[in-house]
Amino acid sequence: MNWLAYFELSLLEFSFIIFTVFIASIIRGFNGFGFSATCISGFSFVIPAIEIVPIILILEVLISIFMAPYVWNKIDWNMVFKILIGMVIGSPIGIFLLKYLSPEITHLSVCIIIIFFSILLMKGYTNKQLNNNAIKVSTGIGSGALNGLTTLGGMPAALFLLITSVQPAVIRGTLTALFFLTDIYAFVLSFFADIVDITTIYRTLPLILVLPIGVFIGDKFFVKSKEALYRKVVFYFLIIISIFGIIRIISGL
Repeated sequence: MNWLAYFELSLLEFSFIIFTVFIASIIRGFNGFGFSATCISGFSFVIPAIEIVPIILILEVLISIFMAPYVWNKIDWNMVFKILIGMVIGSPIGIFLLKYLSPEITHLSVCIIIIFFSILLMKGYTNKQLNNNAIKVSTGIGSGALNGLTTLGGMPAALFLLITSVQPAVIRGTLTALFFLTDIYAFVLSFFADIVDITTIYRTLPLILVLPIGVFIGDKFFVKSKEALYRKVVFYFLIIISIFGIIRIISGL
């Protein structure tokens, strides 16, 4: 098919990417996060890493817009801006540390830590005392640094909200607003760094149609779920995506 030449992918490869985005959209619509982690895990089978990031950044911004009607009234803007301040500080730190730390080893360490805390949370661990301004900014710094190193910045932020027993609806809303702001910033940087090219645009355009469908389905699952089920699904998602990340890193070493 001649139109596939614009994507520089085979029909099977592009179909797989569409399916991955659809599943990732459902997960994002339900969890409020996990879109990037899911897409990276799937895309890495068919697209080089440097070509994945700009596609995901564009889709992350757009999926946050599609989610806005579902979560707008549940956004904790105070928490968003406190974490955002930390991420602005932490992102350059992560980029700087790229010169000295291995992204793969850092990614591996983060995955192990996330599995540990997810299991701890499943056993009932919470700590509402951590819900203060200093910890919010510190979480942002850690998330920003990890984002610069491994693109896993969203997972620590989600973990923080779960540990402090924030309500599921607020978690979805707060993370949606946070990702929207940070991904616009990251996309602008990528654009001026010439990482975004015409092939990226061609590959992204058809995927946009999938986003609202996946978000709608994910939201329907969320509305019908109880808090206990939401937390359980999120914990298992964090564990599974972390295990997948560990396997991918070890196999690549």
